[in-house]
Amino acid sequence: MCRWIAYRGEPIALERYVTAPSHSLVEQSIRALEATASTNGDGFGLGWYGDHGEPGLYREVRPAWSDENLRHLCRHIRSHMFFAHVRAATGTPTTRPNCHPFAHRNWLFMHNGFIGDWSLIRRKVEALIPDAYYASRVGTTDSEAVFLAILGAGVDKDPLRATVETLYALTDLVRASGTPEPLRFTSSLSDGRNLYAFRYVYNGKSNTLYYREAAGSVVVASEPLDTERDFWKPVPENHVLISREGQRVTLVPFEEIVAPQRVAAE
Repeated sequence: MCRWIAYRGEPIALERYVTAPSHSLVEQSIRALEATASTNGDGFGLGWYGDHGEPGLYREVRPAWSDENLRHLCRHIRSHMFFAHVRAATGTPTTRPNCHPFAHRNWLFMHNGFIGDWSLIRRKVEALIPDAYYASRVGTTDSEAVFLAILGAGVDKDPLRATVETLYALTDLVRASGTPEPLRFTSSLSDGRNLYAFRYVYNGKSNTLYYREAAGSVVVASEPLDTERDFWKPVPENHVLISREGQRVTLVPFEEIVAPQRVAAE
């Protein structure tokens, strides 16, 4: 499974969390401690917000530990909101369009998880993408397809509802396919101002997700970035973490956003 981090707060250099800590994201690309696979070497990516409305992106197919540009970029890029992701592929090719994060207009998205048997439900999942967004599909991953489906579900009006409704629609597709494979979904979504992180599972055990909050900033990570584990709190299963400027982090259960039975009935 992939590993990722998301940060929102005062502008800092990306190296603060991507490369510098004892269990940084680069370290996790070699030796992840809480993933099904310890190595995440199928590409990596950075996404950050700066002076422009749309986020900047740097994605590479080489492993994070072998890219000599990564440490230089992370030392010199400063941002109030950034994503970083190291990939462990689950059946799709290692190409730049398949590396996370994914961006569309001002939105940034990354994902760690597994969506049932992708070969069984791929066409049905892609059918969730409205025509207006399908032209933006350039890769082959389930993650990108889900991102575009979330955008098409009304992310600009209500990002929480758009994401949870899409997850429940995916759950229905996985359930109807008859596959015994689970739906595991830990992801982060941002419009450049607000940060949302989701932890969800159907038919199995969810992937890990933690956060650490201090002095008006928050970092969310697949696993703690240092040995101070008492400062890291788990995001509960089937909850969304919400971090908005000037507000404390809140954790909201999915059923407070959308009732599961309502979506299934639709």
